Amino acid sequence: MTLSDLIAPHLPYLRRHARALTGAQSSGDAYAAATLEAILAEPSCFDAATMGGKAALFSVFHAIWTGSGELQAEPDAGPATRAKALERLSSLTSGSREALLLNTVEGFSIEDVAAIMKINIDEAATLVGTARSEMHEGMQGRVMIIEDEAIIAMDLEGICAMMGHSVTGIARTRSAAVSLGKAEKPDLILADIQLADNSSGIDAVNDLLQEMPEVPVIFITAFPERLLTGERPEPTFLIAKPYDSDQVISAVSQAMFFASTETLNN
Repeated sequence: MTLSDLIAPHLPYLRRHARALTGAQSSGDAYAAATLEAILAEPSCFDAATMGGKAALFSVFHAIWTGSGELQAEPDAGPATRAKALERLSSLTSGSREALLLNTVEGFSIEDVAAIMKINIDEAATLVGTARSEMHEGMQGRVMIIEDEAIIAMDLEGICAMMGHSVTGIARTRSAAVSLGKAEKPDLILADIQLADNSSGIDAVNDLLQEMPEVPVIFITAFPERLLTGERPEPTFLIAKPYDSDQVISAVSQAMFFASTETLNN
């Protein structure tokens, strides 16, 4: 099996992870590209034989991420956005967000998180717990849900309510989503890709972002790898179906933390 064969299946998920950490497509993809360059320059740093392909890839990324001093606010963000992001980041325990994302969104066990971050298991567990409390503090807001499956919509509504957010409403089609968003401006949008009338959740979100470009968006899809190809603008925050509540909680916290998003065009 070639190096490419070992890395390729996991690359979309590394790009998702990098974007969630940085809060933007451009900076996240730059970190992912730097990870690949590091492996090409020194293949021995990619220890797939011991860790498995995905964990080995994320471990190389972690070394680059921590070696660069972690996140600096997105360069193309305005001064107020940069200052806000840096203020929030300075208040968080170092490594806690990364540990939380690895565990909840990427599905690594605490043991895997510890191996990727090169810390002991107790430290990894503590970081995940710390992140849960730090990320959720002061992050309550108004969430709009775009989802055509009633059970999933109700589940997402329940998760958001449990986190202390209020739900402005649930829309099942593109037109309903646009109407709801304009009537009740949200602080965050949770959006499925395929809607009830075969309209696109992506189109609905892009319509709304023309009016409210600062609102963060989390896309939900059964096929995240189809949206993380690097061939066009893509979502910063993305969770896969079937999801669990921890994935939604983590993604919502991250998205509201940065309070910014990028569009995903058809």
